[in-house]
Amino acid sequence: MVAGIAEQGATAVNLVMIRGGRHVGDRTFFPQHAEGATLDEVVPAFLMQHYLDRPVPPTIIAADGGEHELLAEVLSAQSGHKVQVVENPGGERRVWVTMAMQNAELAIRQRIAQKATQDERLSALQEALHLPSSVQRIECFDVSHTMGEAAVASCVIFDRLAMQSSEYRYFNVKPPVGGDDYAAMREALTRRVARIVGGEYPPPDLLVIDGGKGQVSVAAEVLAEQGLHSTCLIGIAKGPERKPGLEEIVFPDREKPLQLPADHPGLHLLQQIRDEAHRFAIQGHRARRGKARTTSTLQEISGIGSKRRQALLAHFGGLKGVQAASVDDLARVPGISRALAKRIFAELH
Repeated sequence: MVAGIAEQGATAVNLVMIRGGRHVGDRTFFPQHAEGATLDEVVPAFLMQHYLDRPVPPTIIAADGGEHELLAEVLSAQSGHKVQVVENPGGERRVWVTMAMQNAELAIRQRIAQKATQDERLSALQEALHLPSSVQRIECFDVSHTMGEAAVASCVIFDRLAMQSSEYRYFNVKPPVGGDDYAAMREALTRRVARIVGGEYPPPDLLVIDGGKGQVSVAAEVLAEQGLHSTCLIGIAKGPERKPGLEEIVFPDREKPLQLPADHPGLHLLQQIRDEAHRFAIQGHRARRGKARTTSTLQEISGIGSKRRQALLAHFGGLKGVQAASVDDLARVPGISRALAKRIFAELH
């Protein structure tokens, strides 16, 4: 079941999944670049794109009109089986379509309300930092590591009044000295800005660094080296007591930082973006650290080749299982002798 609705420049398309007469789930999508198009154009175009890499159901029930004959032909060709598109159904199907329409209406109202809040926050930030109203796209960087191990820098994007998760990027960085946050930040920013200058990504209107004067100075140097002189740059640093609401906004060309009131909408936007960069950096760091420890710890044990390593990981479901295993447990794995099991146990403990 599919239904779409457009209000105040936003478009929502809700899909309700029905299998065997039972509701198994629904999801709302907000197609981008739908401005100026009608729902009769947007919904079929969205479905063609949506089902490019997903199984296509044999029947799609649509709430209203559109290029459904063409849609059925395209989806049939994509899936290799006949796809039927039914408009304005009756009976039980009408109930499901009504549900899809109500879901779309609720989602778009929430979206509009959220955009209104984010618009207020962005306007407040522009005013507080004396930024032009053209500032819309914000990139934020953070670095995460454990005692210098498996450092990962994150880049998150706020644009079109929302976080753009599909544009987030990780940077596995290797500073010369483990734990050197300045070098890690420099490496990540240099790689990112080089791609921006090369035309791979659009330049940010505002670059935010999760850090203080030192990190901001590094960022300013990278921007200058790459020729992005017009990019606005700030850092958001924890205040003296390191409590939320006491953050200081650091500028590359000002000695004194700016501290906004704890209830300032512009500060709330910066906190949201900073927290997302922090979350994403930690997620990437944990993934990199886990992968490194899973492979390198066993690789460092003599007598453990790739086949035995994979056999151990498969048998115990990962490195944690291997670490929790006793010598007897290890010796039960095909290809692991008792002598080798003792050596593995000793190395891991």
